[in-house]
Amino acid sequence: MKRIIILGIIVLGYVNVEAQELDYFILQAELNNPEIQAFEIQYKVASEKLNEVNAVSDTEFRFGYFVSEPETRTGAQIFRVTVRQMIPWFGTISARQNYTTSLAAYEYLDFIIAKRKLGLSVSQSYYRLNSLRAKQEVLQENIILLKTYERLALTSLEVGSATAVDVLRLQIRQNEVEQLYQILEEEYLAERSLLNNLLNRDVNTALVVQDEMVIPDEARQQSDSALALNPELIKFDKVYESVIQSELLNKKEAGPKIGFGLDFIAVEERPDMVFSDNGKDIFMPMISLSVPIFNKGYNSKTIQNELKLEEIRAQKDQRLNILETMLAQAQGYRNSARIEFVTQSKNLRQAEEAQKILMKSYETGTIDFNDVLDIQELQLKFQTNLINSTELYYVQSAIINYLTS
Repeated sequence: MKRIIILGIIVLGYVNVEAQELDYFILQAELNNPEIQAFEIQYKVASEKLNEVNAVSDTEFRFGYFVSEPETRTGAQIFRVTVRQMIPWFGTISARQNYTTSLAAYEYLDFIIAKRKLGLSVSQSYYRLNSLRAKQEVLQENIILLKTYERLALTSLEVGSATAVDVLRLQIRQNEVEQLYQILEEEYLAERSLLNNLLNRDVNTALVVQDEMVIPDEARQQSDSALALNPELIKFDKVYESVIQSELLNKKEAGPKIGFGLDFIAVEERPDMVFSDNGKDIFMPMISLSVPIFNKGYNSKTIQNELKLEEIRAQKDQRLNILETMLAQAQGYRNSARIEFVTQSKNLRQAEEAQKILMKSYETGTIDFNDVLDIQELQLKFQTNLINSTELYYVQSAIINYLTS
C-alpha cells in the first residue's frame, strides 16, 4: 500500500503543493519567454497608434516671390505667403480612434492567448517530468527488489533448491530494468531542456518538480457553454467589432473634407502717388471643400467589410466546433485515466499479495523463481500504468483548464 500512496493514492492534501510549484514555473515563463514579450510589444504598438490617429493632416505652408512684380492700383505685389489646413469631416477622428481601439483589443487578446498556450505547454512538460521522475523511482525500487531476489536465489542455489539458470535470469532481468532507468534519464534530460527553453533559461538548469501527483476524488465536468469565455472565441468577436468600426470609419472618410487657409500678399508702396491704402498688404481668408465625387473605392470597401463579417462568423463557428471536440475528448481521456488508475491500483495490491505469498513459500523452501520474475514484471507494469494514468489525467486537466477558464 505504501508504494501506491507514492504513485498517487487519492489524498487531496498534496494537490496544493503541486499546483504552487507549477504556478511558479508558469509565472517564470510569462516573465521571461521571448514570444510572450514579442506579443506584449505588439500590443503596446497597437495602443500607441491611438496617438497617431488623433492628429489631423499636415498644415500646408507656401511662399511665392514675384520675380516680375505685378502692378496693382495700390502698388506692386512683392511676395505671397499661404497657410492651409484640411480638416476631416465631423466625427472622422472619433471613428479612427474607435477603429484603432478595436485593433488594440484584438492585439491584446493575441497576447492573452499566447500566455495561455505557453501555460499549457509548461503544464504538460511539467507533468511529463513528474511522470518520468516517478517511473525512475519505481525502477530504482525494482532494482533493489531484484537484488534481494538475487541474494535469495544464491542462497537457494547453495542448498540445492534453485539452479544457476534462476540466478542468471534474475540478473538479466535486473540488467533490463537498469537499462530502462538509463533510457528514462535521457528522456528526462530532454524534457528538462524543453521546459527550460520555455522558461528562457539555460537548458541544463536543474529543476525541482513535485513527483507525488494525485488524482482528486471528483472532477467537475465542464459544459460546452464554458467555452464562451475562451479568448480564442472572444478574439473573433473583437475582430468582428474592428470590421464594424472600419466600416463606420469608411463612411466618415467618404464624406467631404473642409479646408481653412489664409493668403498674405506683401504690396510695395507706389512712390509717385499719395492716396489711402497705398502699399496696403492683402489678407485673404479662404475656405475649401474636398468632395469625393468618384467614390467607387469607398463603396468597394463597404462590400469587402460585409464579406469579412460573414467570413468571421463562419470562422468562429468552425473554431467553436473544434474547441467543443477538444473539450469532449479531454474530458473523455481524463475519465478514462481515472478508471485506469483505480483498476491498476487494485491490480498492484493483488500483485503485492502474490509477492507476499511467494516470500512465504521461500521460507518453506518451495519458491519458484519463474513466478518471482512474473510477479515482478506484473508489479512494474502496474506501477508504470499508474503513473501513466496520473500523467494523462493532469495533461487532460490542463487542456480542459485552457479551454474553459
